[in-house]
Amino acid sequence: MSRIAIDGGQLNVVQQGTGKPLLLVHGFPLDHQMWQGQLDGLSRKFRVIAPDLRGFGQSSEASGPLAMSRLADDLASLLDRLEIVQPVAVAGLSMGGYVALEFWNRHAGRLSHLILCDTRAEADSEHVAQTRFQTAEDVLAAGASSLVEAMVPKLFSLETQRQRPELVLATEQVMRLTNPETIAAALRGMAGRLDATSWLCRIQVPTLVLCGEDDVISSVDEMKAMAHGIPGSTFVPIPAAGHLAPLENPKRVNEAFQRFLTA
Repeated sequence: MSRIAIDGGQLNVVQQGTGKPLLLVHGFPLDHQMWQGQLDGLSRKFRVIAPDLRGFGQSSEASGPLAMSRLADDLASLLDRLEIVQPVAVAGLSMGGYVALEFWNRHAGRLSHLILCDTRAEADSEHVAQTRFQTAEDVLAAGASSLVEAMVPKLFSLETQRQRPELVLATEQVMRLTNPETIAAALRGMAGRLDATSWLCRIQVPTLVLCGEDDVISSVDEMKAMAHGIPGSTFVPIPAAGHLAPLENPKRVNEAFQRFLTA
């Protein structure tokens, strides 16, 4: 674990392994720990890089709306600081998927492979955006407890909730430790993100789309439609998993990552 200076702050970064760089971008409101199964399982073949995004985990605090473009630029700066000049594989989950799409949009030449997990290309509807803005105000006024309690049941499959309560509890603790200012900034950033639907047909890098079969936030049908919009992409459903497929079923996700990245 190390802290890497970027513009306006520092990112906490965990790296394991050597070889082709694989940059992992966590979801909201989580940190690099959601990728532990990939850090452990893929570092024998890849240089796995898992940062805490600006304001999350042990990275320095965020100020103002956390635009997805700003987070994508942070990742490009991180690669500069790590002196990684060759194109990298980037995998993002949920909010991390929004960031990964912005990374393609802004830094396509630095991308060798794109992996989109349990996310979507569409921008928020007006109703969803307004709900995010209101939730941001509520979190700043009263803390994140109500947000966490509402989110946790939607993040995991019923199987995970029943059979691995310790995993659910550990994730909930990460969420509760996230700074309310960061949560609000990220909610506002997600509400204002660009609609990436029209980008999909222009993505030229090899792309893998994964979705937990029990995801109630980004459904299998929605993720299949995203995959169909990206020329030559591969869609893989992940059994026994909800919205946090890499955390819930790391074995199947790692198999899919490895097949894709070594094809």
